[in-house]
Amino acid sequence: METLSSIECFVRTAEAGSFAEAARRLGLTPAAVGKNVARLESSLGVRLFLRSTRRLTLTEAGERFLAQVSGGLASIQSAVANLASSQGQPAGRLKVSMGVAFGRDYILPHLSDFLARYPAITPDWHFDNRAVDLIGEGFDAAIGGGFELPPGAIARQLAPAHRVLLASPGYLARHAVIRTPEDLARHDGILIRSPQTGRVRSWPLRTADERQATLELNRRMTMNDPEAACHAALQDLGITLVSTVHALPYLQRGELQRVLPDWYVDTGSLSLYFSAQKLLPAKTRVFIDFIVERFREHRWAQRFDARNPMAATTEPPRK
Repeated sequence: METLSSIECFVRTAEAGSFAEAARRLGLTPAAVGKNVARLESSLGVRLFLRSTRRLTLTEAGERFLAQVSGGLASIQSAVANLASSQGQPAGRLKVSMGVAFGRDYILPHLSDFLARYPAITPDWHFDNRAVDLIGEGFDAAIGGGFELPPGAIARQLAPAHRVLLASPGYLARHAVIRTPEDLARHDGILIRSPQTGRVRSWPLRTADERQATLELNRRMTMNDPEAACHAALQDLGITLVSTVHALPYLQRGELQRVLPDWYVDTGSLSLYFSAQKLLPAKTRVFIDFIVERFREHRWAQRFDARNPMAATTEPPRK
């Protein structure tokens, strides 16, 4: 196992281009990764990396070795991951990425049920509003939208990714009535800046019958987090545009209301991402099945669909 660990450190370092980044992906210290690679070089009797103060590059021998071991390492790791625990249960560390609010509000409440079924699995869940490198960062799965699908990964659609306009009852009562998208230009906007690009994107509005319109709001303020934007809207400060995933709790409690409920923004799909390898680890396979089951039981695909205005305000029947 020490040799396998050293080979994994070598492969991840070659992929990342640095010991520090490889260490972050592996959950180790840079010193530990460097020692494992040095131990491997000593065992093989060849230098795998050329090291300098500025960069780390593969030697010719390192490039050949990487080409030979990369696929085999993935197969060995899958085989190890698929070994059952002593109780015959899927086992191991389950590294999953998901959005902060989505994970907290929709997935985390079901963690106890998941662990009751699969007690030998150790969750390693990352709550972050970014599209992770599924393969490069060593995630077993990720839930979100807007991911670039890398080679060797699969996206299983869970629900539509729609955004809706929200405002508080107090704001709507004190400002001009909004009947058409053109009326929005006279209203204060709580706009959301992309954490990745720093820009406020211009979204086109649409309806279920394919009408389209330009979304124009007076930029009253900007936030880089949809939850913060919703909290600003709760203070009667303006209209914001957030995903139905974020909007749902506020709509259910009646704290915010949809503005122009026939109109929405289509941003693709909310999907579950995982490796396309044939021998999928048992821990990943049961997690995928569990998430799909919960989406079906709670009708989240229907409730996240902005084309169904009543879906977001109704709870599914309890079983």
